[in-house]
Amino acid sequence: MLKVLLLFLLLIAGVVIGPMIAGHQGYVLIQTDNWNIETSVTGLAIILVLSLIIILLVEWALRRMFRTGAKTRGWFLGRKRSRARRQTHEALVKLAEGDYKQVEKLLSRNADHAEQPVVNYLLAAEAAQQRGDEIRANQHLERASELASSDPLPVEITRVRLQLARNEDHAARHGVDRLLEVAPRHPAVLRLAEQAYTRTGAWGSLLDILPTMEKVQVIDEAHRDALQQQAWLGLMSQAMADRGSDGLKQWWQNQPRKTRNEPALQVAMVDHLIECDDHDTAQEIVLSGLKRQYDERLVLLMPRLKTGNPEQLEKALRQQIKQHGTTPLLSSTLGQLLMKHGEWEQASEAFREALAQRPDPFDYAWLADALDRLHRPEEAAKMRRDGLLLTLKNNP
Repeated sequence: MLKVLLLFLLLIAGVVIGPMIAGHQGYVLIQTDNWNIETSVTGLAIILVLSLIIILLVEWALRRMFRTGAKTRGWFLGRKRSRARRQTHEALVKLAEGDYKQVEKLLSRNADHAEQPVVNYLLAAEAAQQRGDEIRANQHLERASELASSDPLPVEITRVRLQLARNEDHAARHGVDRLLEVAPRHPAVLRLAEQAYTRTGAWGSLLDILPTMEKVQVIDEAHRDALQQQAWLGLMSQAMADRGSDGLKQWWQNQPRKTRNEPALQVAMVDHLIECDDHDTAQEIVLSGLKRQYDERLVLLMPRLKTGNPEQLEKALRQQIKQHGTTPLLSSTLGQLLMKHGEWEQASEAFREALAQRPDPFDYAWLADALDRLHRPEEAAKMRRDGLLLTLKNNP
């Protein structure tokens, strides 16, 4: 710009000085309807130079004025940013103190000028929810949604978390389903999905995400097994509620063999079948489970079974005794089964074997009942007395 100005001045100077040196300044006439302007070429050149200087001065003044306005606006914006930064820091301190009212107030006051306004609004929404102010929480959440149009994931995660806090479980499940489509391996999304699916009884969906949860180390193996068992039990209850015993059996047959060989599930299945009065199917599961591996929980279910073929249970028990010895549980269970068939002498012997290894009030009572049937009242009375003393000793 300066170079152009100097070049222009030199040209004007040449036009002005040249004729003066030559003694010819020229003649210029500017004529309009009302007036005429007569001047020399030199005068016109001087007028043009002065006009240019005036234009440059006006331009400089305007530029200086607008620059000052920008600096003023920058100063005000800088103050707001500094204030927002300070208030965010104070809000974090209040958050550690548990003062959620101040947390919300400080985070939302100048949130638009904060370094991360979306984070400020989300934390303010969480603080408002902690205070129980759902209206303010929704307002902060909507403002965060407007600012985070390019990355809505943090906003939607916070929305689902707030819905779970309000016990809006089905709305939270709908939100979780959408989040899993966008971020199926996000740890926070998977944790929220676990809560939403557990609360709404979406056991099939919970089983579907368990492998991913374990792969991204959201849960450990023990937690996975607990959730898996909870989901299976939930599916059992749903099948029983829908179609009773037939629904239970169909669901059980549709499971892979590895699932059907889980002792905990076998116990739960037998318990559900007994509740449905399907003792024959329950007995089949107990026998197949014990044949595969010994589990005390299956043995404990035997006395509750009422089938037309109890000999199989006695045979299975004697086989377990042969393999594992005369344990108190096996002997006591055998005695209970023999009592049902009226084999009082063998039942009394089984109870005596159990009591010889560990005293138990129930075994004393059952032994007394068997002795009554064998017409041994004095011995039966002694067993009842020993059982009562044991009960009083265990429950002083």
